[in-house]
Amino acid sequence: QVQLVESGGGLVQAGGSLNLSCAASGRTFSSADMGWFRQTPGKEREVVASIAWYGGSTAYADSVKGRFTISRDNNKLMVYLQMNLLKPEDTGVYYCAAKIGRIYNYWGQGTQVTVSS
Repeated sequence: QVQLVESGGGLVQAGGSLNLSCAASGRTFSSADMGWFRQTPGKEREVVASIAWYGGSTAYADSVKGRFTISRDNNKLMVYLQMNLLKPEDTGVYYCAAKIGRIYNYWGQGTQVTVSS
């Protein structure tokens, strides 16, 4: 079991930065691959970044490559998403998720990110 709580969302102007945090609890966190997902109205939830359980492998959606950075601290049970050069199209609810097994099966409640033009 993993419980996830996101924080750090807010309103920012285009070109600005935000750092999202995901606090985890549960013994299996350190063995779980983690991901940040984005949900925007009218669109399916999409993965924007992911990181392997050991932190050595990351992946990004093409739309955020070079602007977003995912990281984790297994000692602190934390996952982060540093978002730079934000664009209005980055607006959405951002979710932290844990993959134990083949699918992401644990989700946080989400944090709203709004980027104004």
